[in-house]
Amino acid sequence: MTSPVRVVARKWPDRPHWEHDALRLGEDAHGVWLGAPAGTFLSRPGAAFHSDQPHVTLVPREGAFVATFYGRGGSAHCDVYVDITTVPVWAGDTVTAVDLDLDVVRGWTGRVWVDDEDEFAAHRVQHAYPPDLVRLAAWCHDAVYDP
Repeated sequence: MTSPVRVVARKWPDRPHWEHDALRLGEDAHGVWLGAPAGTFLSRPGAAFHSDQPHVTLVPREGAFVATFYGRGGSAHCDVYVDITTVPVWAGDTVTAVDLDLDVVRGWTGRVWVDDEDEFAAHRVQHAYPPDLVRLAAWCHDAVYDP
């Protein structure tokens, strides 16, 4: 049986970012799986849209990320998009994580890259990311480029 979940992303230190509703599909050793059908409404300050493809999101049991897997046939430029975040926190039927700018992306061709390194570098200074937050976010670069 599925149940509704509110997915909330924030920006450091506590600014609004993307939010949407999803359905809790189940759990396994990796974490909690959430589903959102095509037509799901996603919004953030200054932007909103209805998705044109379904997606499934993994909220890990352990780890500082949220991974989204997109179905074919829509406008997403990739099939896997991993937001590097603070460790996601559950409060009832809401899961919240702070987006730390860096993303690991796997495009439709299978190519993998780290995205938004420039945004991370700028925000690191602008928002005075503490050293532990920088370490939390920076692991992804080594994982992708030095496996």
